[in-house]
Amino acid sequence: MLRLEARPVPSQAMALASPVIALLLTSAVAALILIGIGKDPVSGLQVIFLEPLSNRRQISEVLLKATPLIVIAVGLAVCYRANVWNIGAEGQFLMGCVGGGGLALWLTTQGIVLPKVVGIPLVLVAGMLGGLLWAAVVALLRDRFNANEILVSLMLVYVAQQIINALVFGPWKDPKGFNMPQTALFHASLHLPPLLERTRLHVGFVISLVLAVLAMLFLFRTFRGFQLQVGGLAPAAARYAGFSARGAVWTSLLLSGALAGMAGAMEVAGPIRQVTPYLSTGLGFTAIIVCFVGRLHPLGIVAGGVLLSVMLIGGELAQSRLGLPNAMASVLQGLLLLILLACDTFIDQRLRWSRSTGPAA
Repeated sequence: MLRLEARPVPSQAMALASPVIALLLTSAVAALILIGIGKDPVSGLQVIFLEPLSNRRQISEVLLKATPLIVIAVGLAVCYRANVWNIGAEGQFLMGCVGGGGLALWLTTQGIVLPKVVGIPLVLVAGMLGGLLWAAVVALLRDRFNANEILVSLMLVYVAQQIINALVFGPWKDPKGFNMPQTALFHASLHLPPLLERTRLHVGFVISLVLAVLAMLFLFRTFRGFQLQVGGLAPAAARYAGFSARGAVWTSLLLSGALAGMAGAMEVAGPIRQVTPYLSTGLGFTAIIVCFVGRLHPLGIVAGGVLLSVMLIGGELAQSRLGLPNAMASVLQGLLLLILLACDTFIDQRLRWSRSTGPAA
């Protein structure tokens, strides 16, 4: 019979191969689903995984979609390595939209025109403050009242959405917007500059790559990053060494919230250029999958963000071209995470065949 046996040391080869195996198995299961609903699996997989990379414009859309995923996931990776489970990055993202969008709207309505090198950083910082303050609520409740950060951060997502609704249906509504629940378009000086001509891809993608490199240096080349990781892997050892558990909670949550807020500010100052009630598209939750696909490593997160972006855009294309359900992209994301976690079992364990023996006579 087959049984799981603990490995003497974790398998580095399996740690690297696990995401690849998970992707291949996800594709195989997706093909079976397509057959089950009467669709051609070859055409379906081609549209989902290859069509988003077929030309320059499609690739730019993939990178645009990947930008907020990478920024949010980098912050979440810091949290998860510190054993702090921030599940509410979507709410922090939305409050970043409120912070950055609120400043951009105020500058626009007041007729204040700033140079791009001044206005855009101010909008991004305002977004970071919005996300940071929202994450600070989670950190405060965890620190002072030992509240579960998973539940608190998740519930605050819905509060953040209602705050946006109250603003865009109320004081922020564009008086010239034909009664639509949205703000006025921001002044052109507050739009993120395009990275490629005739595409929507903006400099936020470059910022996301820089943030990934900085996060890698922080985690693996600084003493503070070392403290966070030790606290996550071995809390007892961290306490013995005098590392502050409270400091780890505050540092990781505030950093994660600030980056999620920056992603929100990039979203409203980039492709959307206004605040609407439809900003919540699940990016904060998808970024959790990006984290684990990327092995909680900032550079792996870049690859994971691009992969999940391909699946999201491919799912939209499959819906319009092949008539697939709009939930197909979400199904693929869930399958990928589930299969990845199953594959990760074999990093620390391996299958062994043992001949079963009956009871002794």
